[in-house]
Amino acid sequence: MNRILKLTLIGVIGAIVLMLALKLVMILNGNQAYILLFNFDYIPVINTLKPVWLFGYIFHFLTCIISVIALFYILGAFYKRIMMYVLVYAIGGGALYFLTALSDQPPAPNDVMAWIYWTIAHALFGFVVGYLVKKWI
Repeated sequence: MNRILKLTLIGVIGAIVLMLALKLVMILNGNQAYILLFNFDYIPVINTLKPVWLFGYIFHFLTCIISVIALFYILGAFYKRIMMYVLVYAIGGGALYFLTALSDQPPAPNDVMAWIYWTIAHALFGFVVGYLVKKWI
């Protein structure tokens, strides 16, 4: 299997883990950080695509796949260090959370618990991605 295909598969697996982690949080305590994974209503042109639920999933999976491939090549010699993936995705995800301020959909940008769950879930995503890169590539 070639490298890009492996990285794509890693992105898909990571995307599923990220979804499941935040869905579990929503089921257990009602926190709506999960909804942000599929929200693209703040992106011009793309926000007109219908049906919204389908393009929300496509948006989530493409974002994960592209970020995995890009980060792998950006990290260069450090690509097998799991902690690099954890840090980049936790910090990056934590910062990107605040895009929710551009949307009317939940969660609210000042929902501290949603931000914490979101950031931890992205750290988990980073761990899964880093682990799979180390084992498969």
